[in-house]
Amino acid sequence: MSSRPKQKRHPELSENSRPPFIGALLRLTWQRVRSRIHEAVREAGFTDLDEAHLAVFSYPLPDGVRPSELARNMRMSRQAINYLIVQMEESGYLERRAPPGSDRRRIYLSEHGKRVGETIYACLRQLQAEWSSEVGNDQFNTFMDVLRQLSTEEELR
Repeated sequence: MSSRPKQKRHPELSENSRPPFIGALLRLTWQRVRSRIHEAVREAGFTDLDEAHLAVFSYPLPDGVRPSELARNMRMSRQAINYLIVQMEESGYLERRAPPGSDRRRIYLSEHGKRVGETIYACLRQLQAEWSSEVGNDQFNTFMDVLRQLSTEEELR
């Protein structure tokens, strides 16, 4: 016999008030997106990039940002981001250079890195078209509008 109390079922609760909750659903969806991106990047011949490297290509692309800003955007330490930057510089995806009139170096995408960004954007456009077709254009457009609204709300506070 188990000493655990039985969990009560609440038939009055809607589907939206039971797990999985928003965070889990967003994470699961994000994992599908990342998997497709990784597959597209590999198929395009960029086989030396792993998940950590691909995170550097998150929106907005790191073109003209300071390493500390990139670290903040990615929620990584400066040491960790510098490690990734060095690897990606050595592989030819990123460059560090100072803009005219400044002595502070910034991170820029190389031509090689820009091709990765284009590959990712093409993959995402394709995925959005597939999902729009799958759930219907109106529903998908509403979904995108809600995501845009919720993603900018933090900035308004």
